[in-house]
Amino acid sequence: MERRLSAASRRSAPSRIQQLSHLAQRVGAVNLAEGFPDFPAPPHVKAAAAAAIAADHNQYRHVQGICDILAETAKRDHGLDADPLTDFVICCGQSEAFAAAIFAIIDPGDEVLLFDPAYETYETCIELARGVPVYVPLDPPSWTLNQDEFLKSFTSRTKAVVLNSPHNPTGKVFSKEELLIIAQACQKMDCFAITDEVDLQQAPKASLSSLSLHIVYVSFVNRLLKQNFITCCLNVFEYFQVYEYITYDENKHISLASLPGMQERTIITSSLSKTYSVTGWRIGWACAPASIASAIRNIHVKLTDSAPAPFQEAALIALTSTPDFYSSLKKDYEVRRDFILLLLKDFGFHISFKPQGSVFVFAELPSSCQISDIDFVTNLINGAGVAAVPGRGFFHRNCDGESYHHRYVRFAFCKSDDTLMAAALRMRKLADTKGKTCLTGSGKQEDQTVSASH
Repeated sequence: MERRLSAASRRSAPSRIQQLSHLAQRVGAVNLAEGFPDFPAPPHVKAAAAAAIAADHNQYRHVQGICDILAETAKRDHGLDADPLTDFVICCGQSEAFAAAIFAIIDPGDEVLLFDPAYETYETCIELARGVPVYVPLDPPSWTLNQDEFLKSFTSRTKAVVLNSPHNPTGKVFSKEELLIIAQACQKMDCFAITDEVDLQQAPKASLSSLSLHIVYVSFVNRLLKQNFITCCLNVFEYFQVYEYITYDENKHISLASLPGMQERTIITSSLSKTYSVTGWRIGWACAPASIASAIRNIHVKLTDSAPAPFQEAALIALTSTPDFYSSLKKDYEVRRDFILLLLKDFGFHISFKPQGSVFVFAELPSSCQISDIDFVTNLINGAGVAAVPGRGFFHRNCDGESYHHRYVRFAFCKSDDTLMAAALRMRKLADTKGKTCLTGSGKQEDQTVSASH
């Protein structure tokens, strides 16, 4: 009966991230592929979920208090006037919020603009709605918006623009100038905008400065070179208990909906998942004007009816945690970003763009590397026991001369100190014992699972 499956199901193959995660699990690799935190959720949030289950909050449920808190946050952080009774939809994670938004606004043949490279889920949702994804390439190495390319991508069939900032996989934060270009085009062409703001959320707090971790890393490498096999554990975690943005240095997140004329046409999607290390809880939301939110809510109810009830109750506790860590947020995640940048540079990667936000580094393969991103990652998993994601899975626009599509690898740094140091140990040990050419040479060592993701 396989031949009777739908065309949509035949087009939907397992993602590269999923395939590499499974391979990493089989070989016991350190997982820098998937962008989920690998440290425990805050105890008070877990306790709230357990208490909700014990109190029998286990049936279909809508927890209005979440919407009330989100409306206050939108007003405080972005100056948005959102009605908590009509403008929010609680969904099963950001993924369902995005899918429901697409199903609510896209008709067959409608075109949706996406910035390339792009997270793969967007395309699947658009195609399931029988829409047409249209990719607008960002210009490397800084992944800047090409205004001419963007504006000429609009047609009479363009229905929406998808904006992900901070951007997965590159870590780019769209500037106000770029956002104004997007906003003006959306208004001129009377288009919706859908924003994905999941990677704006906070991470666990570290107590070391970037300089301190730099010293730790240099010391670690020097000792390792002397064959002193050691356990490098920093053990300096405590949890952020607030909603805040992950942007670095002087970069600031600006909500597209906050620009003049944009709130009426913008759908914001986000989630609780990465903030509190609860990616498996599936609590997300969409925020939009009442008429649009109503359409999204109707789709959501038909798809899943409600988000998990006890985790909605726990979300109330999470979202009302004290905002004591705002001032240290950027500095703390910069520690992890700077650490992994040091590691990758030491390994020969070309870092032409320093992530401005999110939890990813999109690193260019060493100039000496003679193999593709997929072969490199396969060798990295099998040889060093460290998993990452080949960059080509994020590119969709096929143009002559764009060989850089095969030259990038994404690493996630939303990981514990133990995980990051273990990755450094394994990569350094492999380089010392077999040389870096075992990963970057011309020989191919393709794993069947990874090869299936071409």
